[in-house]
Amino acid sequence: MTLIDFITAQAARLKQAGVSFGHGTTNAFDEAAWLVLWALGMELDALEAHAKRELSADEQGKAEALITQRIETRLPAAYLTHEAWLQNVPFYVDERVIVPRSFIAELLVDDEGSGTLDAWLSDRTHRVLDLCTGNGSLAVIAALAYPDVVVDAVDISDDALAVARINVDKHKLGKRITLVKSDLLANVQGPYDLILCNPPYVNSQSMSALPAEYRHEPALALAGGTDGMDLVRAIVRDAPSRMTPDAVLVLEIGNERANFEHAFRRLEVAWLETSAGDDQVLLVTRDALARWSRA
Repeated sequence: MTLIDFITAQAARLKQAGVSFGHGTTNAFDEAAWLVLWALGMELDALEAHAKRELSADEQGKAEALITQRIETRLPAAYLTHEAWLQNVPFYVDERVIVPRSFIAELLVDDEGSGTLDAWLSDRTHRVLDLCTGNGSLAVIAALAYPDVVVDAVDISDDALAVARINVDKHKLGKRITLVKSDLLANVQGPYDLILCNPPYVNSQSMSALPAEYRHEPALALAGGTDGMDLVRAIVRDAPSRMTPDAVLVLEIGNERANFEHAFRRLEVAWLETSAGDDQVLLVTRDALARWSRA
């Protein structure tokens, strides 16, 4: 059986089994291609060049076993391969952290090498905070995108910081990224020119309905309380004191825009366009945060 035919057959297995996607792929074919190529030790971009290659029985058995593991355990593929990609940057992951998928990464750098956030930054942008850093992916991407900045990567989880250390070292950014244990902003002083934050924001009703794949991720990194805004309230309250006068906060709130707007009436924000639309990530200036807190 050729590689492309085998992947197509494994995609049908994934689809029939009803697995859920969203941890690096959005459909059965891409998920099958990822797992099969990884099992065979091939690069993820090798499919087109090797699509007609005949697979041996041993190769088919090895890849089929990984697909079976994916189906039976409902583990996200990234936990099986210990690798995830964000904006073409590879990261180590395991079950100590959520699989990186923040749309903020798209705003830091796009396929052309620049990002939407460039318009909000200047040559005075030197200190960056990646709050709720998880596996450190946004901190790494920010440091790669802006070679002149230093980044504090903050998380409350020792497990997450241990994984973030692997990725900081993997990309040789230890001199520019500092890992900090902190309950949100409690142990950081700043001031920062840019704060990036993909916090836990899933509301309690949505948490109870998550597919099995998401239940393998640390609930600490997902759950945001009844309306998803528990941690966001603390961030909005405390961020201005950690920001320089021209600083901006970039905040991902996923599908919780309605809850955000209900919780923060009259807070002036800019909604930023990502591949998921214009209601997932917002930007707010320090001035707007300060005005809102005084209102």
